[in-house]
Amino acid sequence: MLVRMPSAEEYSLQVEKEQLWLLKLAPLLPLPIPEPLAMAEPAFGYPWKWSIYRFLEGDTAANAPIDDLNAFATHLAKFLIALQSIDGAGGPEPGPHSFYRGGSLMTYDTETREAIFALRDKIDGALALTVWEEAVKTSWQRPPVWVHGDISASNLLVQEGRLSAVIDFGQLTLGDPACDLSIAWTFLKGESQKVFRDTLSLDAGTWARARAWTLWKALITAVISKEMAKHLNIIEDVLTNEF
Repeated sequence: MLVRMPSAEEYSLQVEKEQLWLLKLAPLLPLPIPEPLAMAEPAFGYPWKWSIYRFLEGDTAANAPIDDLNAFATHLAKFLIALQSIDGAGGPEPGPHSFYRGGSLMTYDTETREAIFALRDKIDGALALTVWEEAVKTSWQRPPVWVHGDISASNLLVQEGRLSAVIDFGQLTLGDPACDLSIAWTFLKGESQKVFRDTLSLDAGTWARARAWTLWKALITAVISKEMAKHLNIIEDVLTNEF
């Protein structure tokens, strides 16, 4: 089993949401996801509800060797297609619990512009503004779909070189799936990026917003991180690579 305890108040909003929805989503998905076993109450000075899950075997994609990155991209895309196809009636709308994943990029407009200005000597600020401004002109034109909210290499488990599970649904919400596509820039490389995009078959506006979500996260992380170079590399890839 696995204990999952919020480390700050803003994460505590996610506990009951995961408890409610993960058991409903799991049977409809092609890969395992966390299975809640119990929810505990605040006690002994710990102030928030917390969860116990069944343990999922595997190492994160950030640390595990992957046999075929194209196959990995295909399996991940098919997982997202399945997630997006599940009926979302009664599901949570974007808000503080999801850090506004699934919602409008405009939530982070001021923060993004400030970060671009702060990094103006290290990045192509004019191009970054263009990428951002073109994205915020677009919007999701279909009914809201299920959004994981944090599809990253650290939330994808691998066994025997293959994608084996998807974890950490704390930012689960209904809305625009663009934020779930950032991994195309942060982890996938070369042909696997195209495989991922072609399998998902989403419109150009959604990919523009996905690019902007990736840019936003890399910008704000570069401003505050001690590993600035790593995030500047992601920014460079976002600005030069539309695959």
